[in-house]
Amino acid sequence: MMEWLQLLLPAWIMGSLLVFLTAPLGCLMLWRRMSFFADTMAHGTLLGVAIAALLHLPFWLGVAFLAALLVGILWVLHDSRLPNDALLALSSATLLCSGLLLIQHIPSLRPELLSYLFGDLLSIEWSDLPMFAVVIVGSLIVLYRSWSAQIQIAIDPDIAMSEGVRANWQRLIFMLLLALFTVLALRAVGSLLMGALLVIPALSARLLAHSPKQMVTWAFLLAQLAVTVGLWSSAALNIATGLSIVLCMALCFAVIFAVQKFLPNFKTN
Repeated sequence: MMEWLQLLLPAWIMGSLLVFLTAPLGCLMLWRRMSFFADTMAHGTLLGVAIAALLHLPFWLGVAFLAALLVGILWVLHDSRLPNDALLALSSATLLCSGLLLIQHIPSLRPELLSYLFGDLLSIEWSDLPMFAVVIVGSLIVLYRSWSAQIQIAIDPDIAMSEGVRANWQRLIFMLLLALFTVLALRAVGSLLMGALLVIPALSARLLAHSPKQMVTWAFLLAQLAVTVGLWSSAALNIATGLSIVLCMALCFAVIFAVQKFLPNFKTN
């Protein structure tokens, strides 16, 4: 039992820390209709990993560079004539194809590709936690200070700007926080499942909540439950942690939706 705890405890702490960002950022993504942004960022991490391997740099550095580059590209491409989802689709396809093309020419990277795609939270060690904690706490401070403005923009950007909210600045803060989350979440759920980590708890919470505060709270609780159950399940069943955690999140959504659909008396008031 002690051996299991030594293996799972640092991974569980890391997953729990990540949930503090997952809940508010996932809710903001739904409110701002930017769910596809997480998938675009996730697909870009493959190219970041490939570039880092090619230059013999730490993988997190390659992912961080690519995430920052993507934020810059989307910032430059922002145009009222071009729909956001179309720009994200363009960026996602370009980055994914570029990453896969580069990986094909780095044979040494292929054996480790599954851990990048689906995550390996169990590889987290105690020495990794202090840095993760500092980054997450710093991100939460930034998010807390801009929270009111972010919600105003999500509800009605025109009214928010008329009240003095700097929409472009808040948009940049939001995208940078998502980019930072991408770097942190790579080891937890891998590149392909990052979007699910953000969207599914928020989507489930939307079925239960009646205010922004309630929605973030429910998203936090559901994500924490999925991380805990998914982590233990992955260790017991010897499957990728990312797959296990996301499947637990999807199961939570399915149960909540089914209960409310077929037993309407159980809906929250």
